[in-house]
Amino acid sequence: MRLFNKLGVLLGGSSGERSVSLLSGQRVSTSLRRQDYEVIDIDLVKDDWLTQLISEEVDAVFLALHGKGYEDGTIQAILSHFGLPYTGSGILASALGMNKIMSKQIFSTMQIPTPDYLKIHLEEDLKVQTQNAIEQLGLPLVVKPASEGSSLGVSIIHEPDEIYHAIEKNRIFKDNLFEKYVQGQEITVGLIGVGDDLQALPILELIPKREFYDYQAKYTAGLTEFVIPARLSDEVSHVAQSIALRAHQALGCHGYSRVDMIVDRLGQPFVTEVNTLPGLTELSDLPAQAAAAGISYDRLISKILDSAVLRDI
Repeated sequence: MRLFNKLGVLLGGSSGERSVSLLSGQRVSTSLRRQDYEVIDIDLVKDDWLTQLISEEVDAVFLALHGKGYEDGTIQAILSHFGLPYTGSGILASALGMNKIMSKQIFSTMQIPTPDYLKIHLEEDLKVQTQNAIEQLGLPLVVKPASEGSSLGVSIIHEPDEIYHAIEKNRIFKDNLFEKYVQGQEITVGLIGVGDDLQALPILELIPKREFYDYQAKYTAGLTEFVIPARLSDEVSHVAQSIALRAHQALGCHGYSRVDMIVDRLGQPFVTEVNTLPGLTELSDLPAQAAAAGISYDRLISKILDSAVLRDI
């Protein structure tokens, strides 16, 4: 028996990941309609999106949103306030997952391996901070925004004089951090389910044709080679999946997520971030991992929808 019949699919919006969200939303809507759900697509770039959503009297909301303002607990809080069940993690987990500094603090407390980092204080002496970062974290060095997805604003710095340019470029993101560069295999572990049914999907290895798995490599066909299962030993694969499950649970994620990692030359996986609303486009990682586990795209969307509940946090 179905829990829901009429669904609102929220997509688009005005974040830096608008184009990806539109692609995710369109594919999700097509899948839901194929499964005989009544679907209303609502683009959050419109001022009256909330009025439209409430007036449609939907049973639940499928979030096909990405980026700051949409993946960070803001929309989740609005939907909770109006008593609407929605897919993905709740308010707190969404906020924590979006903020890399906060999530790293939790990972450190829970002894989940993550690259060392230093917060960048834009109002303080950047020369001193840069020197401290080089001394503590070494070169190469990663500069990234604390609260953006899809690798927006991420730079790998090889020379000290490149750091200032990267920081100035990232002022638009407000909160940024230095992160220790870990050389190794880029992998991602998708997770789906709730409670005892939570499972780690087959590990996807990402081999970008650019320096790293940046925005262009993620969303341009042909710029990344995908290898499933990843070229890892059974032991390292088990460790990576175990760490992914712990990271998901440490942040309080719900329904599904995707944990990105780097596996160093010694076989140690390090969590770089947890995506609480992973992309669902034709080029996205989570659907590819689900397919490798024998889960069709329609079944994946159905499982995500089945996990939708009303949450207070």
